[in-house]
Amino acid sequence: MRYEDFLQKKAVADAATGIRADVGINPALFEFQKDIVRWALKRGRAALFADCGMGKTAIQLEWGKHVHEYTGGDVLILAPLAVSMQTVREGAKFGIDAKYCRSQEQVSSGITITNYEMLGKFNADHFAGVVLDESSILKSYTGKIRNEIIDAFKNTGFRLACTATPAPNDHMELGNHAEFLGVMSRAEMLSMFFVHDGGETQKWRIKGHAQNDFWRWVASWAVMIRKPSDLGYDDAGFILPPLEIKHHVVKKDEAPDGFLFPVEALTLQERQQERKATVDKRAKLAAEIANNTDGPCLVWCNLNDESAAAKHLIDGAVEVKGSDKNEHKESAMLGFSDGSFKTLVTKPSIAGFGMNWQHCDTMIFLGLSDSYEQFYQAVRRCWRFGQTKKVTVHVVTAETEGAVVKNIERKESDADRMASEMVKYMAGINTDEIHGTTRQTVDYARGVESSENWTLYHGDCVDVTREIPDDSVHFSIFSPPFASLYTYSASDRDMGNCKTDQEFADHFRFLVPELLRITKPGRLCAFHCMNLPTSKARDGVIGIKDFRGQLIKIFQDAGWIYHSEVVIWKDPVTAMQRTKALGLLHKQLKKDSCMSRQGIPDYLVVMRKPGENPEPVCGELKYFAGDHGTFKQTKNLSIDVWQRYASPVWMDINPSNTLQRTSARDDKDERHICPLQLDVIERALQLWTNEGDTVFSPFAGIGSEGYQSLKMGRKFVGVELKDSYFRQAVKNLVEADTNTAKQMSLIA
Repeated sequence: MRYEDFLQKKAVADAATGIRADVGINPALFEFQKDIVRWALKRGRAALFADCGMGKTAIQLEWGKHVHEYTGGDVLILAPLAVSMQTVREGAKFGIDAKYCRSQEQVSSGITITNYEMLGKFNADHFAGVVLDESSILKSYTGKIRNEIIDAFKNTGFRLACTATPAPNDHMELGNHAEFLGVMSRAEMLSMFFVHDGGETQKWRIKGHAQNDFWRWVASWAVMIRKPSDLGYDDAGFILPPLEIKHHVVKKDEAPDGFLFPVEALTLQERQQERKATVDKRAKLAAEIANNTDGPCLVWCNLNDESAAAKHLIDGAVEVKGSDKNEHKESAMLGFSDGSFKTLVTKPSIAGFGMNWQHCDTMIFLGLSDSYEQFYQAVRRCWRFGQTKKVTVHVVTAETEGAVVKNIERKESDADRMASEMVKYMAGINTDEIHGTTRQTVDYARGVESSENWTLYHGDCVDVTREIPDDSVHFSIFSPPFASLYTYSASDRDMGNCKTDQEFADHFRFLVPELLRITKPGRLCAFHCMNLPTSKARDGVIGIKDFRGQLIKIFQDAGWIYHSEVVIWKDPVTAMQRTKALGLLHKQLKKDSCMSRQGIPDYLVVMRKPGENPEPVCGELKYFAGDHGTFKQTKNLSIDVWQRYASPVWMDINPSNTLQRTSARDDKDERHICPLQLDVIERALQLWTNEGDTVFSPFAGIGSEGYQSLKMGRKFVGVELKDSYFRQAVKNLVEADTNTAKQMSLIA
């Protein structure tokens, strides 16, 4: 594969694979809905994150109709219970024939609708297209069911995922949708765009510099819309009526043992106990509200006891429980939709997704769980586009349940902020995508700065190294990107900016043969690295990846000889304090020491190019390393120094002896610039180069290798991709070159 082809393949934007021809869309749809259908058809595999009432059902039915007509194959819509029959009714309104089926044997040509629970009775390979209605269910199900859904349709050409809440509290949940659509696995997404800062290893955040690129990537396969104006359309008909949330607090008469007054339940177990202890009082208050409501009323419960008490106390209420047969659940929920009875009592986990109950403007939460998504979705069954009346939500809790109310309010605030952020980042891109506007892209640019003793290229190290003459470099030393552990820029040309270890290795393999070509025969190349810790969220297991071994193998495959290596000691206490790694924590010894491990050292691995070295390095050193004009000279390594250098473990490297790095840091940089310690560079140059030799670094960073090379009387050639690092490296090289010239003039 050519390097340019590899970069194009590496690009994170997901290519369109669907129907490219313009198709006629049902005139009954709004303009924004028509354009979303066209976009989703063109994408082939797409996600629609549209708020409740924005017409997801009509969009997915129209999408399914065109997929069927274009491919001649059938389309399967998976939906929550009762939503399936509701979708059949919606199809009839738009003149689209959709059939509800419970097994593969009932499938006929066209669009088939079924419940998620029925998936095992269908042959996924039969269908040309699939729709996940209320696709946030991917994370609501157990991991096993989630994986079954993803695996079942991994070969399906057309895929559409629709939900109002793709990631109500956590951006990482977008990975479930990306994985279902075949865009990128969740683990790849974490490696590419996310990082976690020690202490909370399960909590990931978007890398600072990756914000724009992450949302640009999401917008390449998903559209986000909370109202039509988010995509540049008129909001007429889509402005929601007022929503009023009324809190009703039931007093508790008895205080727990040891307390004079009732105390707030804080833990999950305490909250569950309080809910059970106050069921009767809360149910009586909820029944009083429901019985005094003139129109339809929806009662949401969290516990079975709450549901049973509400049904008993509310006049004419119909109850839907998890243990009920599917036929009863469907008939009861559709009966409430038709107005066959006034009050429905159920749980958000049963009926909180997908149902259209705009005819109802009053609901009661007899019990709350800690799930904000369930609360949001339940409220949106009535408060959605199409609702014409003010919606009143009564929340009935015990005075001791304050913590759960605060938790829901906090999550609501987080979710609103997250949704606003998603819309902000995606709106312009989505608008361009939906309207078919071509976005401008920034071309890759090159640059160079140089003096008599050094040359620094601003660009891609693979491109630049290709242009360096054969057998022109005496020694190379560098620290390669640590396979996405630290990603330095958003460019596809950044080797650290990769989705998988394999992608990093494939990228690095373009460089290593070029390093061999430009190195003089018999001379050396040294790289600094460490083995990489794995995490459960990104890699599936907690452990260590042999990154060092992977690099050595890549060099050997290119023709290099594995020459030597040294272990560089690192303080495990410092590593523990910075990363909070489970294996380094002292408390882990008391829990299970089988999960305890040693710290991870650095390595300096040295590779040799085959052939006879025409310019022997004699272990003699003359260099000018003093400050303020002080001249220092060292000749012939003494035996005791050589014995220390020959040790397979260097214990005396000062980890803080690095070039300053504050001025190179962008506002969105992550915490690591990772300059190689000057002690390591100095020792390597002292051992394996002569004065006047050319030293090369393909990952120059802020110029550490060049800075030390110039101080020691060597010449330097380097490459750096990131603009801010390049600018700082130039400053550092100029400083080193100037100081060395001054020192040499003192002895002239």
